[in-house]
Amino acid sequence: MNEAHPGVTSATSEPAAARDTGVVVLVRPPILFLVAILAGIGLNLLWPTPVVPQSVEPLGGLLVVVAIVLFASAVREFRRAATPIRTRHPVTLVVRGGPYRFSRNPIYLSFTLLLLGIGIWVNSAWLLGMLVPTVLLIRYGVIAREERYLTTRFGEEYLRYQTAVRRWI
Repeated sequence: MNEAHPGVTSATSEPAAARDTGVVVLVRPPILFLVAILAGIGLNLLWPTPVVPQSVEPLGGLLVVVAIVLFASAVREFRRAATPIRTRHPVTLVVRGGPYRFSRNPIYLSFTLLLLGIGIWVNSAWLLGMLVPTVLLIRYGVIAREERYLTTRFGEEYLRYQTAVRRWI
């Protein structure tokens, strides 16, 4: 554990850290989710396809609020630990505090909840349908690569964290 930042563990190999260039992912997650939201909204404007009862629509607004709170909490933990959030930058610590106690990927979970919430709120089958390819791309094109990187970077420490905390929730 890092004494200066409770709930985080630092990398042990300084020479490896000097060569570290971060994770190479298929697509930057915020861009992927933004494209999914815009595509879903665009398709919904062309061909509106409601899918949930109107009485359920307010639940979408609640999910959007939960997504925003979860995102802010996850970002706060990264900032508190003084480690980069962007995948292209080398990570200096394994963040374990805040929402990272329950999910290894609370930022991606928040983006997913945002997409789900907007889809329910505006009652769009298109937006909800965008969840499947988006989550698959995040899971296999981003998370799998990050997990390999973190295992290489932090070794047994990350493997213990991976065993203790679920990927999503």
